[in-house]
Amino acid sequence: MIFKRVGSERPYPDHGLSAKDWATLPPRQIRLDELITTKDTLQLGSLLDEDSTFYGDLFAHVILWNGEYYLEDGLHRALRAALQQRNVLHARVHAVGS
Repeated sequence: MIFKRVGSERPYPDHGLSAKDWATLPPRQIRLDELITTKDTLQLGSLLDEDSTFYGDLFAHVILWNGEYYLEDGLHRALRAALQQRNVLHARVHAVGS
């Protein structure tokens, strides 16, 4: 199994972060098997494009909420990492509600 769970929505409250706010968070490594997805589909072109930054950030965006890590943005990066047999992803993590 690649992810802890595959979800299709964001169960956490709106965090209100802009792209600029995300950019201030330092990236860190997160294990793929700790992530819960918030999307259950992706654009295949995003997965296969080596130069893709999709939303403009080189790192995935993860929300820590109620002790769980939710992959908000970067599903294509996470799947690419899994296809390359890596078990970690570099992501910016924001804790909501703490």
